Amino acid sequence: MLKKALKIVVADNESIIRMDVKEMLEDAGHEVVGEAIDGRHAVELTRKYHPDLVIMDIKMPQMDGITAARKISQEHLAPVLLLSAFSQPEIVERAKEAGVTGYLVKPVQEENLFPAMQIAMSRWQDMQGMEQELADLKDSLATRKTLDRAKGIIMAAHHLSEQEAYRRMQKYAMAKRIPLKRVAESIVRAAGGTV
Repeated sequence: MLKKALKIVVADNESIIRMDVKEMLEDAGHEVVGEAIDGRHAVELTRKYHPDLVIMDIKMPQMDGITAARKISQEHLAPVLLLSAFSQPEIVERAKEAGVTGYLVKPVQEENLFPAMQIAMSRWQDMQGMEQELADLKDSLATRKTLDRAKGIIMAAHHLSEQEAYRRMQKYAMAKRIPLKRVAESIVRAAGGTV
């Protein structure tokens, strides 16, 4: 069972299914912050309320659930648990490619819904963690490249070894109490380069 109450958007063009899912969720202590009858409205509600989870049908008018899930995933808004009466491999594959974190075949039953929600939330957290790790690695690599360019500029200008050029940049950063990265960026810019 999920440890905390979640804010959830529910989207299904069939009102009876929406009501059933909403009732199951609220009986378990969760809050349904928005209900939609199509994918376009589901995306709007997700942008507006920033829910912890979106539970959405695939077959809906205006914008289907997979297209809506792709938009929600691309904007990093919330994990999406898709509901469907279909379990064909091609639909499951499309859902996976859209960034869906969970998939549940209808009819929705409580004993299947809550484990699927838990898995969707867990996969979302894992994906967010990996994306942050990737962003950190990209930043680290960019910083490393800038430091190497700055060392090269200092080495050429003052006929220093790489180690001595690095030490000078470190000393300057410490004396001015600014990050080494900013020192390196300033050196590269002053030499007419772009960071």
